[in-house]
Amino acid sequence: MYSLTFLFADFIKMSSLLNQGKSMLSVSRFSLSTLAAFKDVMKLLMAMLAFVICSTAAHAQVFTNIKTINGIYSTSVRDVFVNGSFIYAATRGPLTDGVESGLSISTNDGASFTTKTTFDGLVSNVVNGVYASGSTVYAATNDGLGISTDGGTSFTNKTTTNGLGSNSVNDVFASGSTVYAATSVGLSISTDGGTSFTNRTTTTNGLGSNSVNDVFASGSTVYAATSGGLSISTDGGATFTNKTTANGLGNNLVYGVFASGSTVYAATSGGLSISTDGGATFTNKTTTNGLGSNVVNGVYASGSTVYAATNDGLGISTDGGTSFTNKTTTNGLGSNSVFGVYASGSTVYAATGGGLSISSDSPTVTAVSQNSGSTAGGTSITITGTNLIGATGISVGGSACSAFSVTNSTTATCTTPAGSAGIASVLVTTAGGTNAANTLFTYVTTISSATPIPTLSEWAMILMTGLMGIFAFMRLRKS
Repeated sequence: MYSLTFLFADFIKMSSLLNQGKSMLSVSRFSLSTLAAFKDVMKLLMAMLAFVICSTAAHAQVFTNIKTINGIYSTSVRDVFVNGSFIYAATRGPLTDGVESGLSISTNDGASFTTKTTFDGLVSNVVNGVYASGSTVYAATNDGLGISTDGGTSFTNKTTTNGLGSNSVNDVFASGSTVYAATSVGLSISTDGGTSFTNRTTTTNGLGSNSVNDVFASGSTVYAATSGGLSISTDGGATFTNKTTANGLGNNLVYGVFASGSTVYAATSGGLSISTDGGATFTNKTTTNGLGSNVVNGVYASGSTVYAATNDGLGISTDGGTSFTNKTTTNGLGSNSVFGVYASGSTVYAATGGGLSISSDSPTVTAVSQNSGSTAGGTSITITGTNLIGATGISVGGSACSAFSVTNSTTATCTTPAGSAGIASVLVTTAGGTNAANTLFTYVTTISSATPIPTLSEWAMILMTGLMGIFAFMRLRKS
């Protein structure tokens, strides 16, 4: 490849010739190869610049905050779980507009929510945690564990009478028919889908504390985040070994836990502790690594991307937790107090003290149906794309739609404005930006009026004229 050093040396020589008054002909003769190489290198530099810009944009995470207008009636969201287009938000807090908090459920990627309360069978409207698998939904509440087998339409409640260690349930996890309930008096485990529970405690089973804040399981390995350390069981929860600051934890008060293979993440009140040896030893990450706060309430990981819900923002790491970039209200979060986090694909969900915040990547538009309409406007079109949730505006041909609505993250509808005949670009704008220009809609000129239909008398005249013509024609042939 042509060396950049030689390129710039020749470029300087060429500039010197021009400064000496040499003709462009002599200059071009001197450096035809230089100019060609210069063009090639400039193309390379432009490609590199585009890559850097795109890479930066991909990590410039912004959020759209979901609150009461979307059906979440509490400003305090304590946990979030996502299953396909279904989003579950565990809420708690004061009344908002006369409506209590509870479990808010969206079936359309967060475009709208319905909130389930004690009227739907929950024993308490203070929901601390949530988990779902298929049509089965588990809600950890202040007065028991609510279980729904119809997608959250109705709930049955499990309490200490069913074997729970306490009716105060902090979080819940399920795997098949095994259900784990983190309670304030032990870790309660059910092997029959939640019908009955057996409670695990410090004295009998080796938990670090009976106050269990979170639970995660993978196969026969169970992780219990307790107020006295991270307790790990390799026999399905029968016995536990407790990990503390002596093993590298930032603090023995563990609020959350997540595991992927041999990598274990413990959200503690003294940082995010990460183990790469199954929990034997931990390395602690703090504000010096970019976290907003050392108080980490929850954690989630996907590949090398790690999300830490802290008391002062959402920390995001793309290098396995070595360093973090902190997201706050300036990035669209509802509050800097982040209690839980979940990621699905490129979409990040943050449970905050000010609402449920959903990341807003730049939208895309891939298809439009109806794809043509009158220049007068008024055509109803359906837009297909990605990241459409939170759209603040839709335009066709540079003019705003007279009405639009978002069905889910991939579908929106719009009523076209008036426009000029020809191809028009359909643009959707969200907090994450605006999609690329396109040629997906065409305005066609409206026919001002149709040819009038003849009246009955006019039809009679047309018929008589026709018959007279035929009669005249026949007379001519005979003659």
